[in-house]
Amino acid sequence: MITKMKKLTFLVYHKEYEEFLNSLRELGVVHIVEKQQGAADNTELQENIRLSNRLAATMKLLQNQKHEKNAVIATEGGTAGRGMQVLDEVDALQTEHGKLSQQLQSYAKEKEALEAWGNFEPADIQKLKDAGYVIGFYSCSEGNYKEEWETEYNAMIVNRISSKVFFVTVTKAGQEVDLDVEQAKLPAYSLARLETMYDTTEQAIEENEKKLVALSETEIPSLKAALKELQGQIEFSKVVLSSEQAAGDKLMLIEGWAPAFSQVEIEAYLNDAHVYYEITDPVPGDNVPIRLNNKGFFAWFEPICKLYMLPKYNELDLTPFFAPFFMIFFGLCLGDSGYGLFLFLGATAYRLIAKKLTPSAKSILSLIQVLAVSTFFCGLLTGTFFGANIYDLDWPIVQRLKHAVLMDNNDMFQLSLILGAVQILFGMVLKAVNQTIQFGFKYAVATIGWIILLVSMAVSALLPEVMPMGGTVHLIILGISAAMIFLYNSPGKNIFLNIGLGLWDSYNMATGLLGDVLSYVRLFALGLSGGILAGVFNSLAVGMSPDNVIAGPIVMVLIFVIGHAINIFMNVLGAMVHPMRLTFVEFFKNSGYEGGGKEYKPFKN
Repeated sequence: MITKMKKLTFLVYHKEYEEFLNSLRELGVVHIVEKQQGAADNTELQENIRLSNRLAATMKLLQNQKHEKNAVIATEGGTAGRGMQVLDEVDALQTEHGKLSQQLQSYAKEKEALEAWGNFEPADIQKLKDAGYVIGFYSCSEGNYKEEWETEYNAMIVNRISSKVFFVTVTKAGQEVDLDVEQAKLPAYSLARLETMYDTTEQAIEENEKKLVALSETEIPSLKAALKELQGQIEFSKVVLSSEQAAGDKLMLIEGWAPAFSQVEIEAYLNDAHVYYEITDPVPGDNVPIRLNNKGFFAWFEPICKLYMLPKYNELDLTPFFAPFFMIFFGLCLGDSGYGLFLFLGATAYRLIAKKLTPSAKSILSLIQVLAVSTFFCGLLTGTFFGANIYDLDWPIVQRLKHAVLMDNNDMFQLSLILGAVQILFGMVLKAVNQTIQFGFKYAVATIGWIILLVSMAVSALLPEVMPMGGTVHLIILGISAAMIFLYNSPGKNIFLNIGLGLWDSYNMATGLLGDVLSYVRLFALGLSGGILAGVFNSLAVGMSPDNVIAGPIVMVLIFVIGHAINIFMNVLGAMVHPMRLTFVEFFKNSGYEGGGKEYKPFKN
């Protein structure tokens, strides 16, 4: 269900404008219509948005830090002012970390260059140069080194590494050294000095990281407080920029939306505030924000609808209509009573153990429990329980249940197709209702014609004794439905154009409907594949366990637990994705769902 909305228009004197907005925020039920152009051109708002992104990135950085096992992480407290200080401190630490990392890389390269030459002081080389001697550092392959260089240039081999020779030459100043080998350019520090500098820099990086970890243990609440305060300022700025000036810039015009059930509360507040206002109903063309208002079972499926898109204000909310189908589809895709029981017990235990649960978390846990119950009962159709067949048990109650509900692969295949046909036909009924609500009954006539045609064909095929296919009654029904399809598919247009559009719709229906129904075979296929894989893990657990009293059961349990954990993860993922695909594509398409609604977000603290 979509909550009925009221359109609000305010006229506020410019000197009282900000005070009015603050009080409107405290009221917390009005969705303000934002004008993006004004917001985009405001420098202060842009700066606040950039600052908000920095705060969010910094908070994520601190949350990703690794802590000691016994570390105590602060979850409450903190102030917005301290949060802004932490932002600057983290930025400074990150800048310092970047500089230290660059220095460390530089020292590592210089160390690598000197390791082949050993430890010596560059000052000693300079003393030799001052005394009139030149020291050259060279390297070449073993094959290119010539012994005559030792006589001609006083060459001395310093090191040999991986068939490479490192040597020095000692010549008098002015003597030309003509060697066709690589000459090394060495750093201005000794190897010992570089190692000390490297270790000092590495230690400085560790200290830097420790400071970051310390901040992550105590200051995340402060960052959250700063981010919350800044986001409030951003929302306030957007509302200010969404206002229009009127009457010579003396009055400010604001438009918004609020649920109809809060009209009395809003009127009482506005009357006390002595503000000019109007409360009207939406008119066609208004972009009304959407607030879904389903209760109980149906409310648990609202997050699934929101994953696709919200309906328009004048559309049907399809959440209550696809919820039962989605529940059954999930159960068929997972298709194992043991998995269903495991999910139900897990969600129930978490709900009992968790101390503080938000309403959204409670709703998600309730959804998991409902889907788990569906899985348990759908698993009884095939008798699968953690990959084993419970109907192999020779218990009277189990055997009675087997005779009552057991379905083989052919039955499950047919059940999938039947469910698909039922949901698609139900979607077409909803499409007719939606068209009647939005445009009038005459725009739904063609859709009703298709429904009559498809239902008559199904009755003739399944119950020929009631209405033989091709009989007089059946032909009359086909004629009526054909007239509805070809003459009323586009009311108000030329009859020949209607016939042409009817032919095009017939082609799309004939080609698309079969593919849509066959898409539901995935319900059978996923359940079958999951059951087979579960059985494989059971066989591996039994077959790969060693013939040992102690090790055998341990290995069996490990393979069983790990294998079924993998299978549950993969199959739960598939059992969510594929029913969503059937809902969003096949069901929504055949129900004429357009969507595109904007979520209702009240302006509040």
